[in-house]
Amino acid sequence: MELLKQPPTMKLPADWFTGDAYADVIYRGEEPSRARANMVRFTPGARTAWHSHGLGQTLYIVEGIALIQARGGQILEAHPGDVVYTPPGEEHWHGAAPDQFMIHLALWETDDVEWLEHVTDADYTGPRVSTRTRP
Repeated sequence: MELLKQPPTMKLPADWFTGDAYADVIYRGEEPSRARANMVRFTPGARTAWHSHGLGQTLYIVEGIALIQARGGQILEAHPGDVVYTPPGEEHWHGAAPDQFMIHLALWETDDVEWLEHVTDADYTGPRVSTRTRP
């Protein structure tokens, strides 16, 4: 067993985020492990740019309301306790609702992330479907 030293909280880059978002690295596996886990805190209205993960990504919503959208799909309004998976290569974004902070645990493998363009305000404010009402 080993107690891992955690690096300091880092502000995430404006090239990849609109608004302010901060990450705490929970785990960054070393070969042969490819596992990654970050606790990410978004200020109200903050969101990622469009991006995809080569081996997919899983988000566990810890606090607040998360907005998550796959390219061409509806915006999903996810709540604490919800788990959302995006499959390998699926272009998507995620962030906080405009009126409150949001925290999620992000789980993925490898650093194979393709960052794309920023999410427009029109995309961010599009119609939503809530996990509380979705069948």
